[in-house]
Amino acid sequence: MAEAPTFSEQNPIRVFLLDDHEVVRRGLADLLDAEPDISVVGDADTVEHALARGPAVRPHVAVLDVRLPDGDGITVCRELRSRMPELACLMLTSFDDEDALLDAIMAGAAGYVLKQIKGSDLISAVRTVASGQSMLDPATTARLMHSLRADPAEQPSVAPELASLSPRERDILALIGDGLTNREIGKKLYLSEKTVKNHISRLLAKLGVQRRVQAAVLASQLDTPEPGDRPAR
Repeated sequence: MAEAPTFSEQNPIRVFLLDDHEVVRRGLADLLDAEPDISVVGDADTVEHALARGPAVRPHVAVLDVRLPDGDGITVCRELRSRMPELACLMLTSFDDEDALLDAIMAGAAGYVLKQIKGSDLISAVRTVASGQSMLDPATTARLMHSLRADPAEQPSVAPELASLSPRERDILALIGDGLTNREIGKKLYLSEKTVKNHISRLLAKLGVQRRVQAAVLASQLDTPEPGDRPAR
């Protein structure tokens, strides 16, 4: 697994914007371009334009409006990531919509935030997803996790995959679900960061998912105690 990239003024985070409102795009561009380590390299107002322009500018992060006149940002996320697997997509929406959140996660989105987010928090979210971590709106995610736990119909489709995990992999998956980074997981479980990465690669393969954000949704169905409650001796 590749190390997280390091960004700077000389090597800024390249951001692509998709929103059907020009004022929103301009506002986002001004906000992000004001940061020395972030550069907006392109924008679009429709799904068609985004799929044509996005790959050409080779962004690190795409900030995508979920609802668009000719489709949705989730489709754009899926299509762009099929061409650029390393791309981190940050879904931006004014709708607090559990179905859209689940769709975004399963499309490989690295984050999902509401448009009411503060400018400084959005800048932090761009940096977070650019570094390979996830950035999901906590309130929306908490409700989604609750509904997944509460709906027995969701259980059978993932139970066999969860059952295939080793106890250590289940511990790590639970901590991914809590939003911990590889380094934080390593400290909690007394493992090196490299060992954690190797475990995560194996458990993602077993679960049949590509991103740790998707694994976090499955983690909500674990019934194991907190790994931190039983530290190694």
